[in-house]
This record gives sequence, C-alpha cells and structure tokens, in this order.
Amino acid sequence: MSWNERVALVTGASQGIGKACAIALAEAGAKVVLAARNVDKLNETAAEIAALGGEASVIAMDIADQPQIAAAFAQVKEKYGRLDILVNNAGITRDGLVMRMKRDDWDAVIAANLTGSHLCIQQALPIMLRARWGRIINITSVVAQTGNPGQANYIASKAGLIGLTKAVAQEVASRSITVNAVAPGFIATAMTEKIQDAARERLLQMIPLGRMGSDRDVAVAVRFLASEEAGYITGHVLNVNGGMYMG
Repeated sequence: MSWNERVALVTGASQGIGKACAIALAEAGAKVVLAARNVDKLNETAAEIAALGGEASVIAMDIADQPQIAAAFAQVKEKYGRLDILVNNAGITRDGLVMRMKRDDWDAVIAANLTGSHLCIQQALPIMLRARWGRIINITSVVAQTGNPGQANYIASKAGLIGLTKAVAQEVASRSITVNAVAPGFIATAMTEKIQDAARERLLQMIPLGRMGSDRDVAVAVRFLASEEAGYITGHVLNVNGGMYMG
C-alpha cells in the first residue's frame, strides 16, 4: 500500500516532537489524526498540514484518561475504518528528587507516559491485527538509558516504555506489526527551553555532534520506522541523540 492509503494517529501532536511527527507523516502522504488535550493547538497543526496539501483531523484526548482514549480510537475506526500507524508521543514531567517526590507526582507521570501508551496500544492492536499490518512507534528518551538526577518518575516511565516496546514486538510480529521506540536526546523544544544557560553548556559538551537536536530530527526517524522499508525492524530502540549515548 502507498502512504496515501495509510492512517496514522499521533498522541501529543499539539506541539514539539508530536507536532513534527504528524507533519512528517502527512508530508509522506498519510492521513494523520492529531490527538492531545489542547484542541486549539491541534487545530493550528491541522491547518499547517492542510497548507502543505495534507489531510489531518483533530481529536481531544487526555492520555491519562482511559475512557477518552477508547472514545478517540473508536472515532478513528468509524471515520477511516483502519489505523496503520500509532505514534505514542504524549507525556509529562514532574521532576523532583526521589526522597521528596510526592506520590501524586510519581503516579501522574507513570499514568501518562507509560500506562497511557499501553492503553493506546491495546486500542490500536485489534485494528492492526485484522489488517495484518501495523507500525507502533513509542517515543522514549535518552535519559531512560543513561539516568538523570531529579527525574526518577520520568525515567522509570520511559525505561518502562522500552520494555513495553520489546514485549509487544514479540507478541505481534507474526501479523506483520512492528513495534519500535525512538529515544531522543536533548531536543530544542518548549520543554528544554527551561534549561538554564550553564546547564545547557554542560549538556552540549556531552553531545559529540555539539548541538541540541531538532524535533524534525526525531520526526524523520519516526517516519522511517513507520514506512514499508522498515518492515524488518522490530523491538528496536533508535537513538536520535547526537551521539550522547551509544549503547
């Protein structure tokens, strides 16, 4: 099948990496469903995709709300009758030292970043299994591989996402469904704009390519894993980190 026949759903598509992934998939020709809480920003992304000649639709969805997730996937199935590509990108941070971390902050991050992705996969798989084709790409993080102080909840969720990727990849491989993860390094987004200058300089010294990545760097990696050409890659973690981690 051509890209023009594919339908993709991207969570957290209102900004940053999620928005870039949605645009990259639309540029290839896929019909893209944009999901996030902020409908106004989703509509802006949909307008950008339309201006490029692509097709995008908008669904309000809180990644931590199971009924909303189920309703969103039901809408996709009703409108398109298929779902070929799922990009699990939505996530949150609530940083803090582990000794002082509130249980609510731990639970919220795990619920959004890990459980939410699991629930989206559960909704997508019945559709993909019937079609005997699918691409699931989970957005994890370099810190899931290296660790980072003050982010125990975030890192646990993203490391768990790597494990989830490998487990599901083995479960569904016989139906030509691939499940992979992309692990961005430090990417220039709204989230990393908060990093102070001194800390930013220290980070740059840790990156062999000497620069922060762009959301486009991540998006084109996601697009490759969503393609026909990546059909023999599954259970893999693709690092997009400028050489910061080479494990």
